[in-house]
Amino acid sequence: MGPLPGAELVQTPLQLYRYLLRCCRRLPAKNIQEHYKHAIKQSFHVHADEDSPERIRQIIQRAIEDADWVMKK
Repeated sequence: MGPLPGAELVQTPLQLYRYLLRCCRRLPAKNIQEHYKHAIKQSFHVHADEDSPERIRQIIQRAIEDADWVMKK
């Protein structure tokens, strides 16, 4: 399982949030889905006050790479 189509279009934190939640729906077990949904929500709240465009780009890139790794696992 690879990343969902459209990963390259993610530009904003809200788009990233939605993309990651869509990725969760593709995970096989409900408890795994819930675990990653919780982690996504927590991370979103932790980084909500980030205002540096460069840092936001880094976070988005890393999150997509991490999601790709999880989906291939």
